[in-house]
Amino acid sequence: MASRSKALAALCERADACDRDDSLAPLRAEFLFPQGPGGDVAYLCGNSLGLQPRATRAALQGELDDWQRLGVEGHFHARNPWYSYHEPFAAPLGRLLGASPLEVVAMGSLTSTLHALLISFYRPSGRRTKIAMEEAAFPSDRYALASHLRLHGQDPDAAALVLRPRPGEAQLRTEDVLATLRRHGDEVALIMLGAVHYYTGQLHDMKAITAAGHAIGACVGWDLAHAAGNVELQLHDWGVDFAVGCSYKYLNSGPGSVGIAFVHDRHAMAPELPRLAGWWGNDAATRFAMPESFQPAAGAVGWQQSNAPVFAMAPLRVSLELFDRATMPALRRKSLALTGLLAEGLQLLLDAHPGAFEILTPADPAARGAQLSLLLPGRAAGLAAALQAAGVIADLRRPDVIRVAPAPLYCRFADVARALQVVADFLAAEGR
Repeated sequence: MASRSKALAALCERADACDRDDSLAPLRAEFLFPQGPGGDVAYLCGNSLGLQPRATRAALQGELDDWQRLGVEGHFHARNPWYSYHEPFAAPLGRLLGASPLEVVAMGSLTSTLHALLISFYRPSGRRTKIAMEEAAFPSDRYALASHLRLHGQDPDAAALVLRPRPGEAQLRTEDVLATLRRHGDEVALIMLGAVHYYTGQLHDMKAITAAGHAIGACVGWDLAHAAGNVELQLHDWGVDFAVGCSYKYLNSGPGSVGIAFVHDRHAMAPELPRLAGWWGNDAATRFAMPESFQPAAGAVGWQQSNAPVFAMAPLRVSLELFDRATMPALRRKSLALTGLLAEGLQLLLDAHPGAFEILTPADPAARGAQLSLLLPGRAAGLAAALQAAGVIADLRRPDVIRVAPAPLYCRFADVARALQVVADFLAAEGR
């Protein structure tokens, strides 16, 4: 036991060295932290709600000032004109998602955007009626997909092709997903999965699953809620048909903020594709001519329904500038190092306290995002309380899971070490 304690202490010392060598460390100063015992908390909850960038307040105040100063004229004469407010987001979002600016737009909210795209991309025909989805998909996705099955006269219990882990396992195996798709190939109209699973942190092989979906003639969409700003994506090159995401987790735009849509250019340039139309999706050249018939704008912007929610999008503009400074490859390298240190420390604790908890997240670093999920039956709430009392913010998913997510834009290796020490103290107090 003493040797393991020394090993954990050595790991904590290594965390300090990693922080000294971290080229992204200056970005931490760009964020505001909740306060706990002794100052800034160790905020390991970016997978649920990202922290506020320091520049967000000024960005919002600037829009309020322009509204006060200009009124309706702010649509064309604000410092960031509201009429075209969504346009500058396309390039940085494209860099984050591996897409062209034509293929992305910030609009609506996550689930409303998913509904808008499902109208276009779930098109059942003949035997091809099923939607392939995860058994434990995020509830909002389950509800949305089931509602579209019903809209098309399908029974969700019969028309959902539910992908389940093997008995006793927490994660889907890619080979099982591909085998299921091949088995039901002529029945599947749509495959819709979460790129990074919200509960386990598993990162799916998006490239392989997308290719398999297309091989059986299905459309493939992805929920990027826990992937955008977390992992490197190449949506265009992988041939993804569509994707949706939110901006308030790893993208730090504030609670309930704006959603994100990706539509591959082979669809984005197809004006005949059915959609729920709104005037902001109309061709900008004729939008204010108020044409009788809808003329969709080219690209993902053709799925917009309403003008940009300026106050929701201003924080995202600030955050995207920080992502451009950092770059996703550098953030992903740091993320892998942070979760690697966390996994190493947790294994030391499991060696000292066998069976004390289970790690639900894949052991393979390439198969996870910036998250490790710990299963503690009957004890997760106790650990969550101990973490919070020590100034460590993680996420309790009742009844039994703690999600620990060190977002690399603002988390330090010392934050991981701090969390590990709290877990060690909690286990020691249990007498395990």
